[in-house]
Amino acid sequence: MTTIVQSTKAFETWMRTQLGSDLVEADLQKKYKKMKSGGFVFLRATYWRWAETIFDICPDLASAPQVLAIGDTHLENFGTWRDEEGRLVWGANDFDDAAVMPYALDLVRLATSAILARGATAPTPRAIAEAILGGYRRGLKTPSPVILERDYKWLRNDVILSNAERKEFWDKYRDLPPSAKPVPAPYLDVLRRSLPDEKLPFVAKPRTAGTGSLGRPRFIADVEWRGGPVLREVKALAQSAWSLRHNPSDTTIRTGVIASGRARSPDPRYQVVDKLLVRRLSPNSRKIEVEGDAQLLLSPAMLDLMGFEIANCHADDASRIPGILADLDKREVDWLRNSAKAAAVAIGMEQAEFAAKG
Repeated sequence: MTTIVQSTKAFETWMRTQLGSDLVEADLQKKYKKMKSGGFVFLRATYWRWAETIFDICPDLASAPQVLAIGDTHLENFGTWRDEEGRLVWGANDFDDAAVMPYALDLVRLATSAILARGATAPTPRAIAEAILGGYRRGLKTPSPVILERDYKWLRNDVILSNAERKEFWDKYRDLPPSAKPVPAPYLDVLRRSLPDEKLPFVAKPRTAGTGSLGRPRFIADVEWRGGPVLREVKALAQSAWSLRHNPSDTTIRTGVIASGRARSPDPRYQVVDKLLVRRLSPNSRKIEVEGDAQLLLSPAMLDLMGFEIANCHADDASRIPGILADLDKREVDWLRNSAKAAAVAIGMEQAEFAAKG
C-alpha cells in the first residue's frame, strides 16, 4: 500500500488531469493545512484515501449488498434547503462522490466521523453505532423525506438562524472580492441560467469552502431580485473517488441522481449541468457544521436521523431493501461499532503521519 503522502500526491496529479488550469492551487495548500489539524478534518479531506484503504481495514464490508450510496458521508454532510413547495427540508446535501458501493460504507464512515469528532462528553462508540443503525433500519422500512414544516420541531428550532446570524450569512457573501482573473465561460453561463432572471447583472466571485473539495473551483453570483438578495453557487464535479479506485471506467457523475431519489424532496435549484453543480445558497440552504453545533450533531436523536436519511438515499431502488435488511440481520451485533473504531484508529495513524511528513 502507498503511504498517505504518496497517495495525496497521486490524487493531486489526477485532479490536475481532471480540472487542468481550473484547479485552484492555493486551495490545495489550505486543504493540506486542514489535514494536519485533526482526525475528523482529515477524514473529510481524504475521501479518495478512504476508497483506497477501507477494505484493507474492514474486509468484511466488501461483501455487503451494493447500492447507489452517498460515499463521502460524515457529520457535516447534512443541512437544510427549501423544496419545490417552499417547505424547509433537512437531509444529506453533498453527493459529489456518489457511486455504487456496499451500503455499509455510508454507515461506517458516518460512525467513524462521529467517533473522531466527539469530545469527552459525547456518546460512546457503541451508542453512536446503535443510534445510526436504529435510524437506518427505520428508514429502510418507511423511507420518507425529513420535512421540518410540521414535524421534527426539536430539529427545526435548532437549524433556524437568528436575525443576527442571517445578517452575518448575507454579509459574508456580499463582502467576497471579485475574481482576480477571468472566470471561465462555462461557470458564468451556468450561474446566469440558474438565476430567477437571466438578464440580471452579476460579477462572479470565487469562493473557498469545504474540505474534501478544496482545489475545485467555486464561484457565486450575488444579485438583488424583487426586493431581496439571491445567491447561487457553481462548483466543478469530477469522477467519484470511489469509482476512480474500484471501477475506473465508470466516469458517470451520479450527484443529481441520488439527490432526487424517490424518498427525498430535493431543492429544485440543485442541478448538475455537464460536470458543474449549481445550487442555491441561503440561510435556509446550508450545511450544519460541527463547530458551533457539535452537541446537536452528536446527539443520539440526530445520529438516528442521519441513519434514517442514509436509508432514504439507499431506498431509491426498493428492490434492494430486502437484501440489505437480510445482510444487517446476519452481521454480528457490534459490527458497526467495531468497523468504525478500526477505521478511526487507522485514520488517526495516517493523520499523524501526514502531519509529521506532509
